[in-house]
Amino acid sequence: MKESSVLDDVFERFLKEAHVFKDREVLRHDYVPCQLPHRREQIRYIGEILAPALKGSRCSNILIYGKTGTGKTAVVKYVLSKLVNKAREFGDLVKACYVNCRSAGTEYRVLSILCDALGVKVPFTGLSVGEVFDRFKVGIDSNSLLFMVVLDEIDSLIKARGDLLLYELTRINEVLRHSKTSIVGISNDLRFKEFLDPRVLSSLSEEETVFRPYDATELQDILRDRAKSAFYDGVFYDGAISLCAALAAAEHGDARRALDLLRVAGELAEREGFEAIVEDHVRRAEKRIEHDRITEALRNLPSHSKIVLFSVFLLGKVKINSAITGDVYEIYCELCCQLGLTPLSQRRVSSLINELDVIGLLNSRVVSMGRYGRSKKIRLGITRSLIREVFTTDDRLRCLINYEPRCLVGTSSNRS
Repeated sequence: MKESSVLDDVFERFLKEAHVFKDREVLRHDYVPCQLPHRREQIRYIGEILAPALKGSRCSNILIYGKTGTGKTAVVKYVLSKLVNKAREFGDLVKACYVNCRSAGTEYRVLSILCDALGVKVPFTGLSVGEVFDRFKVGIDSNSLLFMVVLDEIDSLIKARGDLLLYELTRINEVLRHSKTSIVGISNDLRFKEFLDPRVLSSLSEEETVFRPYDATELQDILRDRAKSAFYDGVFYDGAISLCAALAAAEHGDARRALDLLRVAGELAEREGFEAIVEDHVRRAEKRIEHDRITEALRNLPSHSKIVLFSVFLLGKVKINSAITGDVYEIYCELCCQLGLTPLSQRRVSSLINELDVIGLLNSRVVSMGRYGRSKKIRLGITRSLIREVFTTDDRLRCLINYEPRCLVGTSSNRS
């Protein structure tokens, strides 16, 4: 059968038999529902902080902490949407711009997105960061407004690029004459402030709040609420909903994971011609998502974290299955030299190893070496084949897949 015929068959069958989803977008991460169950307290708190904007006053900056899937982004978008609409009723000009710092990746790109929200055109590349920032300041002041800057996953930008941009943003009101700016920072890392200069901390963290994870019962309420809009009547069973909630609650109450499980389970049921989602669909969805999640985590790592992970990968090629920090740092420095990058200090690399351990990409443990003291043993927390699969598509690391570090040439002993 020709490829076109196969696709025609797939498309025709979908159009005739797909009776599972009424609106699958309701289960996406970026969907903001009309109601946010179990986040009333957080909505009220953030709303009270931002309310002065309705009278033209600059409101306090906010730093919001919480693990992935605890509703931080949804609550901030929900509150700001209501705030902008309410300000419009009174004739006040309040504008909000949301930036995902992990997706943006660089200070230039973050500023470009902020400029675009103000109608200021910035080329994709070619200007200095200072020039873009100057255009941003002029763009704000020329609009005479209160500008709310939302920096989601701000910790990823700070760890990769430092806090200079954040420092400039926290000081921008000192030079603005006709407009005001407030910052809402959202961080998945509860230790985020450790990476900030004290001068940035003093002006950024005027207000703080931590979003606790959802429990299984709360996740069930969220899923049932979304499922009513996402699926046709009779498609979802309480058993499948409860299983999605239980699996997500076991992983720190991640609502995004619960929604992903339900959506993928629905897609599996739809493709197989089922008219209802059962627990088996959820179990199979969990296996599929786990693979996709690790792949996404690998692709989105900052450059130096990728190189640290890749150093452990190369150590494994010569059967050093449990390396110490010094081994990893030596390979890391060599790879940085190959890529034309300036290596970080060994202390900072040790911190990156700890971060990779926390998210499960590395496994590290401190062992006693007797009279030689204590040492950290490091090994991969995921399969070598998955690292090879992902890094083969990385423009920078692809050329190093078969690289043999000079310090390991001829090494064959197993030091595990």
